[in-house]
Amino acid sequence: MDFKEVKELIETINASDIAFFEIVNENCHIKMDKSLNREIASTAISEEKPVVVNTTKTTISEPSANITSERKVEKVIEKEVEDDNLVVINSPMVGTYYGGLSPDSPSFVKDGDNINVGDTLCIIEAMKLMNEIESEVNGIIRKILVKDGDMVEYGQPLFKIKEA
Repeated sequence: MDFKEVKELIETINASDIAFFEIVNENCHIKMDKSLNREIASTAISEEKPVVVNTTKTTISEPSANITSERKVEKVIEKEVEDDNLVVINSPMVGTYYGGLSPDSPSFVKDGDNINVGDTLCIIEAMKLMNEIESEVNGIIRKILVKDGDMVEYGQPLFKIKEA
């Protein structure tokens, strides 16, 4: 495969709904995975660095469309500010999410519960092993983002916690 063919292949896969793609032949091995949620923790930055933000403003000629766009932007900004005050607990592995020990038992936590460091939040089953996921912070559960029995990916957000 030459560069042009590889570029066309990447563009085709990116434009599709395919989450994972792999091709192997005698000349090359290409693997694309769009399914992983790659987040970078802001706490990993040891020093503050200047941030350059490029902004553009699009003007719409219809006044009613402009008002609608401004309302949507305001809602998004409010949601981002609200989410900035929360700690997100992400899945450390791929597996099946369970909120309790069994379907009949109560969940380890529910919205509004106070939690401490080390409290069990859920279980993730991976390769027939039950892995307890423990809290890394003290706080209050604000939102459980997955349902019992859901498949979860590595790095997928599971809980939003307001740190105490």
